[in-house]
Amino acid sequence: MKALIWNKDKTIEVVEKEIPKIISNEDTIVKVTYSSICTSDLHIVEGYVPKAVEKTTLGHEFVGIIVEKGKNVKLKIGDRVAVNCESFCGKCFYCKKGHVNNCENGGWLLGCSIDGGHGEYVRVPFSNYTLTKIPKNVAYKNALFIGDILSTGFWSAKLAEARKDDTVVIIGAGPVGLCSALSLRYLGVKRIIITDINNNRLNIAKKESLADFIINPNEKDVINEILKLTENKGADRVIEAAGAKNTFEMSWKIARANAIVVVPAMYEENQILPLPIMYGKNLTFKTGGVDAFCCKYLMKLIRNKKISTDFLITKEINFNDIIEGYQFFKNNKDKCLKIAVKY
Repeated sequence: MKALIWNKDKTIEVVEKEIPKIISNEDTIVKVTYSSICTSDLHIVEGYVPKAVEKTTLGHEFVGIIVEKGKNVKLKIGDRVAVNCESFCGKCFYCKKGHVNNCENGGWLLGCSIDGGHGEYVRVPFSNYTLTKIPKNVAYKNALFIGDILSTGFWSAKLAEARKDDTVVIIGAGPVGLCSALSLRYLGVKRIIITDINNNRLNIAKKESLADFIINPNEKDVINEILKLTENKGADRVIEAAGAKNTFEMSWKIARANAIVVVPAMYEENQILPLPIMYGKNLTFKTGGVDAFCCKYLMKLIRNKKISTDFLITKEINFNDIIEGYQFFKNNKDKCLKIAVKY
């Protein structure tokens, strides 16, 4: 089978690999039908993910169909499935508390330390937990983002604990920021401000009714604008989904006293937490990788047409063009949200 791998010299290439085999009774072999390219994939190629294993097939956001399964797997051969970006056992200390990102037996494996979804077939571990069946009225592309960015956005929105009348500021109108806004809207939040340096993405947020106000830091002073919109107090909740050099600092500066700041962003450099300066603001920070435990719930919302992430797909390509797709995704951040790769 064909698969896309990465090398330590920061290159990627399509190679021939053997079709994976069942190793555990909880494994499935999934034939990939669609995958997407994620910023986290670029982070691996650039060497920012220490746990990533060279020559591993990239890709952790994908859907497909079960073609083989271990004897303990409840799903059936032929079931269409969305794959969680995290593999988790459902039985360890952290899984029982819902902290599946910290599963003692799993975590972020696919496309990182074991072969992922940028190949024609994938071995998926812990399939009773890692896979979500796709209903008949949901197309593969409709379910493509459930296992990663939609889960991340929904998790971030829940962590924010926003009330309906709160003002929530989202830093970054990329896929995670937009999915956070989508989730906040579903949860009933009425006042959302999104800031980004990319007007194209800000306009998408407006068009999709995901933002009541949009602010481009290159055109207006973000702190002043937010103070104007919040009676000089600051945001009740902030979701930092950009991960740029100055956005973490922005996140706590625009928050009002006693606010919650959620940080799902992945940074390429260490960030500074200036506790003496922010001491009196009494902020609560919630950070880290997504606990993607709500995939079945999100699938139900998509099935019932309560939410949709279809607007995120900027471009669809065939797997044969995936290297060009990586280059397009990397070089066209101003115009590209997500690429759907068809197999």
